[in-house]
Amino acid sequence: MLATVLEEAVRAGAAELTRYFQRSFSVQHKEGRNNLVTDADHASEKAIIAVIRRHYPDHFILTEESGALAQESDYKWIIDPLDGTINFAHGIPINCVSIGVEYKKEIILGMVYNPHMNELFFAEKGKGATLNGQPVKVSTETDAMRSCLVTGFPYVYINMENGPLQVFERFIKEGVPVRRLGAAAIDLCWVAAGRFDGFYEHKLEAWDSAAGFLIVEEAGGKVTDFNGDHYAPYQHRIVATNGRIHEEMLNIINNKPHNS
Repeated sequence: MLATVLEEAVRAGAAELTRYFQRSFSVQHKEGRNNLVTDADHASEKAIIAVIRRHYPDHFILTEESGALAQESDYKWIIDPLDGTINFAHGIPINCVSIGVEYKKEIILGMVYNPHMNELFFAEKGKGATLNGQPVKVSTETDAMRSCLVTGFPYVYINMENGPLQVFERFIKEGVPVRRLGAAAIDLCWVAAGRFDGFYEHKLEAWDSAAGFLIVEEAGGKVTDFNGDHYAPYQHRIVATNGRIHEEMLNIINNKPHNS
């Protein structure tokens, strides 16, 4: 039942993205430069919440635009109604709806849907990951120097040691291709599907990664923080890989010796 409602909610949100995509809509600016929110974000969020409330009126909801809609519940829905808003606003079809379902502080379901490419990624804890109903697995690459990676940069650069530009520079100087798609949920799903070998980012929010990190793990990958410790979606820093290049990637990210 939970998975069925999850898909209903994801598709309801995605229908709003499709309705607004490459059409006229208003754009507002949140904190920081180029941190946008559009009519599509709000419409998608409203449609998603309506589905969840209809089936589970007592569940906790955490969503990017409205924040925490708190309830006393073991269940929490963590929602990004439009991941990749800048892409969306510029007519770039790399954007999606992303929803993770948490039960007693553990993510048990995750779904990410890009309606423009008709790609629906889904994972249930302990039951594997799928793309449009077919199983997906991470890549088999064993050398980070031969990998294709993906990352993202925060809109507001916080003062941090070993920041995103420094890490990016180290990979680029090693000749490693690093892409930036502009939608973290899709980045994670494409690691799960073996299109990328690894993903890292310095500053994600829970709604960015709650679904995608479970999808990577259920596809056979590994997800940690920058220290190599257990990852939870309320942490900002994330490394997600096929598992085979994980330690090497961590060493490069943390500027430690590695095999080059």
